[in-house]
Amino acid sequence: MASIKLVHVTTVPQSLFFLRGQVGYMKDRGFDIHGLSSPGEFLSRFAEQERVVVHPVEMPRRITPMRDLAAVVGIWKVLRQVRPQIVHAHTPKGGVLGMVSAWLARIPVRIYHMRGLPFTTASGWKRALLIWSERISCRLADQVFCVSSSVRQVALENGLCRPDKIAVLARGSGNGVDAVRRFNGADLSPALREETRRRYGIPCDALVLGFIGRIVRSKGIIELAGAWKQLRAEFPTLHLLLVGPYEAQDPISPEVDEELRRDARVHLIGEEWNTPPLYVAMDVLALPTYREGFPNVLLEAAGMKVPVVATRVPGCTDAVQDDVTGKLVPPYDSGRLAAAVKEYLNDPELRRRHGTAARDWVLQEFRPQGIWQAIHQEYVRCLRGKGLLPADDHGRENRGNAESDHSRAQCL
Repeated sequence: MASIKLVHVTTVPQSLFFLRGQVGYMKDRGFDIHGLSSPGEFLSRFAEQERVVVHPVEMPRRITPMRDLAAVVGIWKVLRQVRPQIVHAHTPKGGVLGMVSAWLARIPVRIYHMRGLPFTTASGWKRALLIWSERISCRLADQVFCVSSSVRQVALENGLCRPDKIAVLARGSGNGVDAVRRFNGADLSPALREETRRRYGIPCDALVLGFIGRIVRSKGIIELAGAWKQLRAEFPTLHLLLVGPYEAQDPISPEVDEELRRDARVHLIGEEWNTPPLYVAMDVLALPTYREGFPNVLLEAAGMKVPVVATRVPGCTDAVQDDVTGKLVPPYDSGRLAAAVKEYLNDPELRRRHGTAARDWVLQEFRPQGIWQAIHQEYVRCLRGKGLLPADDHGRENRGNAESDHSRAQCL
Protein backbone atom coordinates (compact mmCIF):
# COMPACT_ATOMS: atom_id res chain seq x y z
CA MET A 1 0.00 0.00 0.00
CA ALA A 2 1.31 3.44 -0.91
CA SER A 3 2.07 5.69 2.06
CA ILE A 4 -1.14 7.07 3.57
CA LYS A 5 -0.95 10.07 5.87
CA LEU A 6 -2.99 9.65 9.05
CA VAL A 7 -3.43 12.38 11.68
CA HIS A 8 -4.63 11.48 15.17
CA VAL A 9 -6.31 14.39 16.99
CA THR A 10 -6.74 14.49 20.77
CA THR A 11 -7.44 17.40 23.11
CA VAL A 12 -4.64 16.60 25.58
CA PRO A 13 -1.40 14.85 24.59
CA GLN A 14 -1.72 12.25 27.35
CA SER A 15 -4.57 10.68 25.37
CA LEU A 16 -2.19 9.89 22.51
CA PHE A 17 -0.55 7.26 24.70
CA PHE A 18 -3.77 5.25 24.48
CA LEU A 19 -2.47 4.44 20.98
CA ARG A 20 0.53 2.59 22.43
CA GLY A 21 1.55 -0.15 19.98
CA GLN A 22 -1.12 0.81 17.45
CA VAL A 23 1.08 3.49 15.91
CA GLY A 24 3.87 1.03 15.15
CA TYR A 25 1.38 -1.50 13.80
CA MET A 26 0.02 1.04 11.30
CA LYS A 27 3.47 2.31 10.36
CA ASP A 28 4.45 -1.26 9.47
CA ARG A 29 1.49 -1.30 7.09
CA GLY A 30 2.49 1.81 5.19
CA PHE A 31 0.86 4.62 7.19
CA ASP A 32 2.64 7.92 7.82
CA ILE A 33 1.40 8.80 11.33
CA HIS A 34 1.09 12.32 12.76
CA GLY A 35 -0.13 13.39 16.20
CA LEU A 36 -2.01 16.62 16.85
CA SER A 37 -2.82 17.81 20.34
CA SER A 38 -2.32 20.61 22.85
CA PRO A 39 1.36 21.41 23.43
CA GLY A 40 3.27 20.02 26.38
CA GLU A 41 5.82 17.55 27.62
CA PHE A 42 3.64 14.55 26.81
CA LEU A 43 3.33 15.57 23.16
CA SER A 44 7.13 15.73 22.83
CA ARG A 45 7.45 12.42 24.63
CA PHE A 46 4.92 10.79 22.29
CA ALA A 47 6.84 12.05 19.25
CA GLU A 48 10.10 10.66 20.62
CA GLN A 49 8.76 7.29 21.72
CA GLU A 50 6.67 6.58 18.62
CA ARG A 51 9.01 8.35 16.16
CA VAL A 52 6.26 10.38 14.56
CA VAL A 53 5.73 14.03 13.63
CA VAL A 54 3.55 15.95 16.07
CA HIS A 55 1.75 19.29 15.76
CA PRO A 56 0.92 21.39 18.84
CA VAL A 57 -2.39 23.27 18.76
CA GLU A 58 -3.87 24.71 21.97
CA MET A 59 -7.22 23.04 22.67
CA PRO A 60 -9.05 23.87 25.92
CA ARG A 61 -10.95 21.04 27.58
CA ARG A 62 -13.69 23.40 28.76
CA ILE A 63 -16.35 24.87 26.48
CA THR A 64 -14.84 28.22 25.43
CA PRO A 65 -16.31 29.44 22.11
CA MET A 66 -13.60 31.92 21.11
CA ARG A 67 -10.70 29.65 22.04
CA ASP A 68 -12.47 26.72 20.39
CA LEU A 69 -12.77 28.75 17.18
CA ALA A 70 -9.05 29.54 17.37
CA ALA A 71 -8.35 25.84 17.82
CA VAL A 72 -10.38 24.96 14.72
CA VAL A 73 -8.38 27.49 12.70
CA GLY A 74 -5.11 26.10 14.09
CA ILE A 75 -6.04 22.49 13.30
CA TRP A 76 -7.29 23.49 9.84
CA LYS A 77 -3.93 25.14 9.08
CA VAL A 78 -2.04 22.01 10.09
CA LEU A 79 -4.29 19.77 8.01
CA ARG A 80 -3.93 22.01 4.97
CA GLN A 81 -0.16 21.76 5.37
CA VAL A 82 0.07 18.00 6.02
CA ARG A 83 -2.78 17.04 3.64
CA PRO A 84 -3.58 13.65 5.19
CA GLN A 85 -5.95 11.15 3.64
CA ILE A 86 -7.35 10.26 7.10
CA VAL A 87 -8.09 12.28 10.22
CA HIS A 88 -8.90 10.12 13.24
CA ALA A 89 -10.18 12.26 16.15
CA HIS A 90 -10.64 11.03 19.71
CA THR A 91 -12.57 12.09 22.84
CA PRO A 92 -15.62 14.40 22.77
CA LYS A 93 -13.82 17.75 22.54
CA GLY A 94 -11.08 16.48 20.24
CA GLY A 95 -13.78 14.84 18.15
CA VAL A 96 -15.82 17.95 17.41
CA LEU A 97 -12.78 20.19 16.87
CA GLY A 98 -11.08 17.57 14.71
CA MET A 99 -14.14 16.72 12.62
CA VAL A 100 -15.07 20.36 11.97
CA SER A 101 -11.48 21.18 11.00
CA ALA A 102 -11.14 18.09 8.80
CA TRP A 103 -14.43 18.86 7.05
CA LEU A 104 -13.34 22.44 6.38
CA ALA A 105 -9.98 21.17 5.10
CA ARG A 106 -11.79 18.67 2.86
CA ILE A 107 -10.00 15.64 4.27
CA PRO A 108 -11.39 12.64 2.38
CA VAL A 109 -11.67 10.16 5.29
CA ARG A 110 -12.87 11.49 8.65
CA ILE A 111 -13.18 9.14 11.63
CA TYR A 112 -14.52 10.00 15.08
CA HIS A 113 -13.65 7.65 17.93
CA MET A 114 -16.36 7.89 20.59
CA ARG A 115 -14.54 7.15 23.87
CA GLY A 116 -17.14 8.42 26.32
CA LEU A 117 -20.28 10.54 26.62
CA PRO A 118 -19.98 13.34 29.21
CA PHE A 119 -23.56 14.50 28.62
CA THR A 120 -24.89 11.48 30.54
CA THR A 121 -23.93 13.15 33.84
CA ALA A 122 -24.63 16.75 32.75
CA SER A 123 -27.86 18.73 32.93
CA GLY A 124 -29.50 21.85 31.52
CA TRP A 125 -27.79 23.87 28.80
CA LYS A 126 -24.50 22.02 29.24
CA ARG A 127 -26.16 18.67 28.52
CA ALA A 128 -27.87 20.11 25.43
CA LEU A 129 -24.59 21.57 24.18
CA LEU A 130 -22.70 18.32 24.71
CA ILE A 131 -25.36 16.34 22.84
CA TRP A 132 -25.26 18.86 20.01
CA SER A 133 -21.47 18.62 19.75
CA GLU A 134 -21.63 14.80 19.62
CA ARG A 135 -24.19 14.98 16.82
CA ILE A 136 -21.95 17.38 14.89
CA SER A 137 -18.96 15.03 15.27
CA CYS A 138 -20.99 12.05 14.10
CA ARG A 139 -22.58 13.98 11.23
CA LEU A 140 -19.24 15.17 9.84
CA ALA A 141 -17.50 11.81 10.27
CA ASP A 142 -17.47 9.19 7.54
CA GLN A 143 -17.24 6.49 10.21
CA VAL A 144 -17.71 6.47 13.98
CA PHE A 145 -15.92 3.93 16.16
CA CYS A 146 -17.34 3.30 19.62
CA VAL A 147 -15.27 1.79 22.44
CA SER A 148 -18.11 -0.26 23.92
CA SER A 149 -21.47 -1.75 23.01
CA SER A 150 -23.18 -0.10 25.97
CA VAL A 151 -21.97 3.37 24.97
CA ARG A 152 -23.05 2.70 21.38
CA GLN A 153 -26.52 1.89 22.69
CA VAL A 154 -26.65 5.19 24.63
CA ALA A 155 -25.56 7.04 21.49
CA LEU A 156 -28.33 5.43 19.44
CA GLU A 157 -30.98 6.02 22.10
CA ASN A 158 -30.11 9.73 22.10
CA GLY A 159 -30.05 10.06 18.32
CA LEU A 160 -26.36 10.95 18.09
CA CYS A 161 -25.57 8.82 15.06
CA ARG A 162 -27.13 6.55 12.42
CA PRO A 163 -26.91 2.86 13.40
CA ASP A 164 -25.13 1.93 10.16
CA LYS A 165 -22.40 4.51 10.76
CA ILE A 166 -21.29 3.62 14.32
CA ALA A 167 -19.39 0.39 15.01
CA VAL A 168 -17.79 -1.36 17.96
CA LEU A 169 -14.51 -2.94 16.91
CA ALA A 170 -13.78 -6.48 18.10
CA ARG A 171 -15.05 -6.80 21.71
CA GLY A 172 -14.52 -3.09 22.37
CA SER A 173 -12.03 -1.02 24.42
CA GLY A 174 -9.89 1.82 23.14
CA ASN A 175 -6.73 -0.11 22.36
CA GLY A 176 -7.00 -3.46 24.11
CA VAL A 177 -4.51 -4.29 26.86
CA ASP A 178 -1.12 -5.95 26.71
CA ALA A 179 -1.69 -8.65 29.31
CA VAL A 180 1.03 -10.83 27.78
CA ARG A 181 3.93 -8.54 28.59
CA ARG A 182 3.18 -5.21 30.29
CA PHE A 183 0.30 -6.22 32.56
CA ASN A 184 1.52 -9.65 33.57
CA GLY A 185 2.37 -10.09 37.23
CA ALA A 186 4.17 -13.38 36.52
CA ASP A 187 6.90 -11.44 34.68
CA LEU A 188 7.53 -9.08 37.60
CA SER A 189 9.87 -9.58 40.53
CA PRO A 190 8.28 -11.34 43.54
CA ALA A 191 9.80 -8.59 45.69
CA LEU A 192 8.02 -5.81 43.80
CA ARG A 193 4.87 -5.93 45.95
CA GLU A 194 6.84 -5.30 49.11
CA GLU A 195 9.08 -2.68 47.45
CA THR A 196 6.10 -0.69 46.12
CA ARG A 197 4.35 -0.76 49.46
CA ARG A 198 7.49 0.36 51.27
CA ARG A 199 7.86 3.26 48.82
CA TYR A 200 4.46 4.63 49.81
CA GLY A 201 4.59 3.80 53.49
CA ILE A 202 2.22 0.83 53.40
CA PRO A 203 2.97 -2.14 55.69
CA CYS A 204 3.86 -5.36 53.93
CA ASP A 205 1.14 -7.32 55.74
CA ALA A 206 -1.62 -4.74 55.10
CA LEU A 207 -4.70 -5.17 52.92
CA VAL A 208 -4.75 -2.56 50.15
CA LEU A 209 -7.75 -1.11 48.36
CA GLY A 210 -6.65 0.78 45.25
CA PHE A 211 -8.03 3.38 42.87
CA ILE A 212 -6.40 4.59 39.64
CA GLY A 213 -7.96 7.52 37.79
CA ARG A 214 -8.58 11.24 38.03
CA ILE A 215 -9.38 12.43 41.56
CA VAL A 216 -12.66 14.05 40.55
CA ARG A 217 -16.30 13.83 41.52
CA SER A 218 -17.43 11.92 38.40
CA LYS A 219 -15.01 9.08 39.17
CA GLY A 220 -16.95 8.41 42.36
CA ILE A 221 -14.35 9.68 44.83
CA ILE A 222 -17.10 10.96 47.15
CA GLU A 223 -18.65 7.48 47.30
CA LEU A 224 -15.23 5.87 47.67
CA ALA A 225 -14.50 8.11 50.64
CA GLY A 226 -17.86 7.13 52.15
CA ALA A 227 -17.12 3.43 51.67
CA TRP A 228 -13.65 3.95 53.13
CA LYS A 229 -15.15 5.28 56.37
CA GLN A 230 -17.07 2.04 56.80
CA LEU A 231 -14.22 -0.25 55.78
CA ARG A 232 -11.38 1.35 57.77
CA ALA A 233 -13.26 0.80 61.04
CA GLU A 234 -13.84 -2.90 60.32
CA PHE A 235 -10.40 -3.66 58.83
CA PRO A 236 -7.64 -2.13 61.00
CA THR A 237 -4.90 -3.23 58.58
CA LEU A 238 -6.62 -1.84 55.47
CA HIS A 239 -4.95 0.99 53.51
CA LEU A 240 -6.32 3.06 50.62
CA LEU A 241 -4.01 3.81 47.69
CA LEU A 242 -5.28 6.64 45.45
CA VAL A 243 -3.42 7.15 42.17
CA GLY A 244 -4.19 10.02 39.82
CA PRO A 245 -4.23 13.79 39.34
CA TYR A 246 -6.64 16.31 40.79
CA GLU A 247 -8.55 18.40 38.24
CA ALA A 248 -10.19 21.76 38.84
CA GLN A 249 -12.89 21.07 36.24
CA ASP A 250 -14.75 18.52 38.39
CA PRO A 251 -13.41 18.90 41.95
CA ILE A 252 -14.33 16.85 44.97
CA SER A 253 -15.55 18.80 47.99
CA PRO A 254 -12.90 20.42 50.24
CA GLU A 255 -14.29 18.49 53.21
CA VAL A 256 -13.78 15.09 51.56
CA ASP A 257 -10.35 16.13 50.30
CA GLU A 258 -9.32 17.18 53.81
CA GLU A 259 -10.53 13.90 55.34
CA LEU A 260 -8.55 11.86 52.83
CA ARG A 261 -5.37 13.91 53.20
CA ARG A 262 -5.25 13.79 57.00
CA ASP A 263 -5.85 10.02 57.21
CA ALA A 264 -2.53 8.22 57.74
CA ARG A 265 -3.90 5.10 56.08
CA VAL A 266 -4.80 6.95 52.86
CA HIS A 267 -1.98 7.37 50.34
CA LEU A 268 -2.49 10.03 47.64
CA ILE A 269 0.46 9.60 45.30
CA GLY A 270 -0.61 11.74 42.33
CA GLU A 271 -0.22 10.79 38.68
CA GLU A 272 1.91 7.74 37.94
CA TRP A 273 2.07 6.18 34.48
CA ASN A 274 4.09 3.12 35.51
CA THR A 275 1.08 1.29 36.90
CA PRO A 276 2.03 -2.44 36.98
CA PRO A 277 3.93 -2.05 40.30
CA LEU A 278 0.86 -0.32 41.75
CA TYR A 279 -1.47 -3.18 40.76
CA VAL A 280 1.00 -5.62 42.32
CA ALA A 281 0.65 -3.73 45.62
CA MET A 282 -3.17 -3.92 45.61
CA ASP A 283 -5.55 -6.60 46.84
CA VAL A 284 -8.71 -5.04 45.33
CA LEU A 285 -9.31 -2.16 42.91
CA ALA A 286 -12.39 0.07 43.08
CA LEU A 287 -13.77 2.26 40.30
CA PRO A 288 -17.06 3.78 41.52
CA THR A 289 -17.36 6.00 38.45
CA TYR A 290 -20.55 7.73 37.26
CA ARG A 291 -19.79 7.30 33.55
CA GLU A 292 -17.19 5.68 31.29
CA GLY A 293 -16.50 4.88 27.68
CA PHE A 294 -14.46 1.75 28.29
CA PRO A 295 -12.24 2.00 31.39
CA ASN A 296 -8.74 0.75 30.58
CA VAL A 297 -7.92 0.51 34.28
CA LEU A 298 -10.35 -2.39 34.68
CA LEU A 299 -8.66 -4.36 31.89
CA GLU A 300 -5.21 -3.57 33.27
CA ALA A 301 -6.22 -4.75 36.74
CA ALA A 302 -7.68 -7.89 35.19
CA GLY A 303 -4.40 -8.59 33.42
CA MET A 304 -2.66 -8.33 36.79
CA LYS A 305 -5.21 -10.68 38.44
CA VAL A 306 -6.55 -7.92 40.69
CA PRO A 307 -10.31 -8.29 41.32
CA VAL A 308 -12.33 -5.12 40.77
CA VAL A 309 -15.45 -3.48 42.11
CA ALA A 310 -16.95 -1.08 39.58
CA THR A 311 -20.29 0.61 39.01
CA ARG A 312 -23.02 -0.76 36.80
CA VAL A 313 -22.79 2.01 34.18
CA PRO A 314 -22.15 1.96 30.41
CA GLY A 315 -18.54 1.05 29.75
CA CYS A 316 -17.95 -0.76 33.03
CA THR A 317 -20.59 -3.34 32.12
CA ASP A 318 -18.50 -4.22 29.06
CA ALA A 319 -15.26 -4.52 31.06
CA VAL A 320 -16.48 -6.61 34.02
CA GLN A 321 -18.33 -9.91 34.13
CA ASP A 322 -20.34 -9.53 37.32
CA ASP A 323 -19.45 -12.15 39.96
CA VAL A 324 -17.04 -13.80 37.52
CA THR A 325 -14.16 -11.36 36.92
CA GLY A 326 -15.25 -8.72 39.41
CA LYS A 327 -18.32 -7.12 40.98
CA LEU A 328 -20.70 -4.43 39.72
CA VAL A 329 -22.60 -2.18 42.12
CA PRO A 330 -25.04 0.71 41.60
CA PRO A 331 -23.46 4.16 41.16
CA TYR A 332 -23.77 6.82 43.89
CA ASP A 333 -24.07 4.10 46.58
CA SER A 334 -21.19 4.02 49.07
CA GLY A 335 -22.91 1.33 51.15
CA ARG A 336 -23.15 -1.17 48.28
CA LEU A 337 -19.59 -0.29 47.26
CA ALA A 338 -18.30 -1.00 50.77
CA ALA A 339 -20.22 -4.29 50.95
CA ALA A 340 -18.75 -5.57 47.67
CA VAL A 341 -15.19 -4.61 48.65
CA LYS A 342 -15.73 -6.24 52.05
CA GLU A 343 -16.59 -9.56 50.36
CA TYR A 344 -13.19 -9.57 48.67
CA LEU A 345 -11.30 -8.47 51.78
CA ASN A 346 -12.84 -11.30 53.79
CA ASP A 347 -12.24 -14.00 51.19
CA PRO A 348 -8.72 -14.44 49.72
CA GLU A 349 -9.88 -17.44 47.69
CA LEU A 350 -12.61 -15.32 46.03
CA ARG A 351 -9.99 -12.71 45.17
CA ARG A 352 -7.79 -15.39 43.63
CA ARG A 353 -10.62 -17.01 41.67
CA HIS A 354 -12.02 -13.79 40.22
CA GLY A 355 -8.53 -12.44 39.50
CA THR A 356 -7.59 -15.57 37.55
CA ALA A 357 -10.86 -15.52 35.60
CA ALA A 358 -10.35 -11.85 34.78
CA ARG A 359 -6.89 -12.44 33.34
CA ASP A 360 -8.11 -15.38 31.25
CA TRP A 361 -10.94 -13.25 29.86
CA VAL A 362 -8.66 -10.34 28.95
CA LEU A 363 -6.21 -12.64 27.18
CA GLN A 364 -9.06 -14.20 25.22
CA GLU A 365 -11.08 -11.11 24.28
CA PHE A 366 -9.04 -7.90 24.59
CA ARG A 367 -5.67 -8.44 22.95
CA PRO A 368 -4.42 -5.23 21.32
CA GLN A 369 -3.74 -6.96 18.02
CA GLY A 370 -7.44 -7.68 17.55
CA ILE A 371 -8.33 -4.00 17.88
CA TRP A 372 -5.44 -2.91 15.65
CA GLN A 373 -6.42 -5.32 12.90
CA ALA A 374 -10.05 -4.19 13.04
CA ILE A 375 -9.05 -0.51 12.82
CA HIS A 376 -6.69 -1.26 9.92
CA GLN A 377 -9.45 -3.04 8.04
CA GLU A 378 -11.75 -0.05 8.57
CA TYR A 379 -9.07 2.34 7.31
CA VAL A 380 -8.67 0.23 4.17
CA ARG A 381 -12.42 0.02 3.64
CA CYS A 382 -12.87 3.79 3.99
CA LEU A 383 -9.92 4.54 1.70
CA ARG A 384 -11.28 2.22 -0.96
CA GLY A 385 -14.70 3.77 -0.61
CA LYS A 386 -13.16 7.13 -1.46
CA GLY A 387 -11.16 5.68 -4.35
CA LEU A 388 -7.86 6.32 -2.54
CA LEU A 389 -6.68 2.71 -2.39
CA PRO A 390 -6.57 0.44 -5.42
CA ALA A 391 -7.94 -3.09 -5.28
CA ASP A 392 -4.49 -4.58 -6.01
CA ASP A 393 -3.40 -3.62 -2.47
CA HIS A 394 -5.58 -6.46 -1.20
CA GLY A 395 -2.56 -8.75 -0.95
CA ARG A 396 -0.76 -6.34 1.37
CA GLU A 397 -3.88 -6.14 3.55
CA ASN A 398 -4.11 -9.93 3.75
CA ARG A 399 -0.43 -10.17 4.72
CA GLY A 400 -1.08 -7.66 7.49
CA ASN A 401 -4.01 -9.72 8.72
CA ALA A 402 -1.94 -12.90 8.65
CA GLU A 403 0.73 -11.21 10.76
CA SER A 404 -1.97 -10.15 13.23
CA ASP A 405 -3.31 -13.70 13.37
CA HIS A 406 0.22 -14.92 14.13
CA SER A 407 0.57 -12.33 16.91
CA ARG A 408 -2.76 -13.39 18.41
CA ALA A 409 -1.70 -17.03 18.30
CA GLN A 410 1.44 -16.13 20.24
CA CYS A 411 -0.68 -14.52 22.93
CA LEU A 412 -2.69 -17.66 23.62
